[in-house]
Amino acid sequence: MLTSILSISLGAILINNFIFSQFLGCCPFLGCSSKVDTAVGMGLAVTFVMGLASAICWVVNEYVLMPLGLAFLQTLTFILVIAALVQFVEMFLKKSIPSLYSALGIYLPLITTNCAVLGVVLLNVQNKYNFIESTVYGITGGLGFLLAIVLFASVRERVEFAEYPKSFEGFPICLVTASLLALAFMGFSGMKIF
Repeated sequence: MLTSILSISLGAILINNFIFSQFLGCCPFLGCSSKVDTAVGMGLAVTFVMGLASAICWVVNEYVLMPLGLAFLQTLTFILVIAALVQFVEMFLKKSIPSLYSALGIYLPLITTNCAVLGVVLLNVQNKYNFIESTVYGITGGLGFLLAIVLFASVRERVEFAEYPKSFEGFPICLVTASLLALAFMGFSGMKIF
């Protein structure tokens, strides 16, 4: 069991990173990565939602949808659970950390439609993970997202002061930077765990 959890964790963070290997969740990745502080806030919010959504959706799937023969409603049900969790996170941030709430802007409610969050829940079902494995996969998938967005934000902050051709100003340099980081993460693809 411990090797399985370690394998899932390392896989979600490094080998099958949602951003750099599966290319899920690129909208908030590109939109909220101009400053490291904002990137950390978005990464933590996504990690919280991914972990909680994985746990709750596993329970809903195993104890409600499957016994009632409603497996065809999985995607719709999972989206509703994720939307409720994002509303909770949004209300919490608005009351507790208003500066982060305003910095995240429109990208915070977009976590509801973040394909990485829905992807982790659907992959839990597809891989037939149990409750603990699903929750670990959700949390570590979020930590992989956090790692990716913070690395990207720190590089973007440094690139802001670098000299590069005028044709790369703005969004093109962001795409080049993201592609180089994705190439770096591809080095983990040959990694074997146990």
